Amino acid sequence: MFWGETWSLAIQALRANKMRALLTMLGVIIGSGCIVLVVTVGLAGKRFIISEIEGVGSNLVLAEAVAPGVSQSLNVADQITPADLEAVKQGVPHVGQVAGTNAIPAVVTLNGTEHPVNLVGVTAEFEQIRRLLIPRGRYFDEDDLMTRSKVCLLTEQLAAEVFPNDDPVGKEIRVGDLHFTVIGVFKERVASFGETEITPESLIIPFTLLRDYTGTPYFKSFYARAARSEDVATVTEAVQETLESRHRVGAQYHVWNLTSILDAAKKISTALTVVLVGIALIALTISGIGIMNIMLVTVTERTREIGIRKAIGAPRDAILYQFLMEAIVISGTGALTGIGIAVLIPAIANFLFRLLPVPEGVTIPLSWTSVVVAFVVSCSTGLIFGYLPASRAAGLQPTESLHYE
Repeated sequence: MFWGETWSLAIQALRANKMRALLTMLGVIIGSGCIVLVVTVGLAGKRFIISEIEGVGSNLVLAEAVAPGVSQSLNVADQITPADLEAVKQGVPHVGQVAGTNAIPAVVTLNGTEHPVNLVGVTAEFEQIRRLLIPRGRYFDEDDLMTRSKVCLLTEQLAAEVFPNDDPVGKEIRVGDLHFTVIGVFKERVASFGETEITPESLIIPFTLLRDYTGTPYFKSFYARAARSEDVATVTEAVQETLESRHRVGAQYHVWNLTSILDAAKKISTALTVVLVGIALIALTISGIGIMNIMLVTVTERTREIGIRKAIGAPRDAILYQFLMEAIVISGTGALTGIGIAVLIPAIANFLFRLLPVPEGVTIPLSWTSVVVAFVVSCSTGLIFGYLPASRAAGLQPTESLHYE
């Protein structure tokens, strides 16, 4: 009966000043909603960056030969060769696939029209290494690579430009002095942070064919995929040591991986989330101060009511709990409203993503932990900042209260 009566009195008091309660609640709505939305935005950004990096391959190790000085040219003997590729594959533990590429500028001629392109020679496992998608046709098979077949795959953009109204698979295409048969159309799974020789207007051919055509039996880019993410650092060091041991003293190689980018993305995302959550907590603190100020004004306005209740036997705790309940109702209702709005926004966005032409699997994640934290913090804000007015109300003397005008 005690709690029921206290609850009833608190609700009646809030109903008597609806506009004041709603305006006081507004700060809590904004603060609690901001906490959920900030964490949601942080998670979405973090997920997007990580998916982009993992799409390229977070287990990927990249290498290239570098000139010993700014004014010095790269020694041909220092270039990475197919023999180096085989040595890494056979001699470095925990390596899944390896691939090498070389690229040169070229021109595609079709119906008298020239299109500048990037001609890229690739090895057998390049498709797996770079996780290429081939919506039409196929990738090179073993015979294509061994016999140096004059076949190629086009990027989707190049295929649309050269064969705007036809399926390019099976068609002939002229690149410089060579004629190729198109066996497929490909695209990269995700953007690759500049770590790629593939441009929007590229075509790939067997490396063996490019080697014979250009007379350059080496790779400009080298890739190795570690079997597990835990092995990336070990594989990176082993590739560096293998390349240096197989070439002359003084040859320099830049060997790196995407793990550092992945770690940096996670740290930046976490730091931004912490900062933004801190701003949301400041908003909640300000709203808590607003609750305290309004409740102090309410206590002053209701001094006579408090005196009457005390005069007819209401204990100190009843007055204290009544005002605390009013503060908690304001903060709790505001928290539920703000959280509801914050949850609704990503839900609507995810629904629209299913209707709009966005990449498959793109969603905005929702952290239910942030929902719980926002509710608890908001209610705690009301409880903490509502205690001073409630304590002041409970401490009023009946005789002084009854004489208050």
